[in-house]
Amino acid sequence: MSDYMIRDVRDDDAAELLRIYSYYVLNTAVSFEYEAPTVREFCERIRKITAKYPYLVCEKDGGIVGYVYAGEYSSREAYSWTVATSIYVKKELRRQGIGTMLYAELEKRLRDMGIVNLLAGAAYCENEDEYLTHDSYDFHAASGFHQVARLETVGKKFGRWYDLVWMQKKISEG
Repeated sequence: MSDYMIRDVRDDDAAELLRIYSYYVLNTAVSFEYEAPTVREFCERIRKITAKYPYLVCEKDGGIVGYVYAGEYSSREAYSWTVATSIYVKKELRRQGIGTMLYAELEKRLRDMGIVNLLAGAAYCENEDEYLTHDSYDFHAASGFHQVARLETVGKKFGRWYDLVWMQKKISEG
């Protein structure tokens, strides 16, 4: 996958990242947001995250094809070694190894920061529907995450209830 380059996010990436994210907000239950944020709001989210944690983009031929970031799981000090992760890949480029590359670089950087645990929340339903598949859950499981909690019927989108599965991956001994 030598055509791909992973780099740190830049301020001018916000509009393209928002285009990728907006698909998931408007067409799927992957995100529990109902409306896509504005570019300004998205820029603020990036600034808040990058003040402390890595936020990475993957490019191919100069265009952004996906992104991943880690954020604070909780503001309480005892959780300082645990982060929550999020990853989004252009819908038409899923299942091509982009997410795996992004997570590999994110994990390396987080280990260098002394992070021990990664948490990922995945929307879930027993029976896949037109708004939600098991792709996120399956991707995280294949990436070494395991399910540690399931919150039932906590998100309602498109008139349907969805669960939230929390998955965890330990990346260092701490």
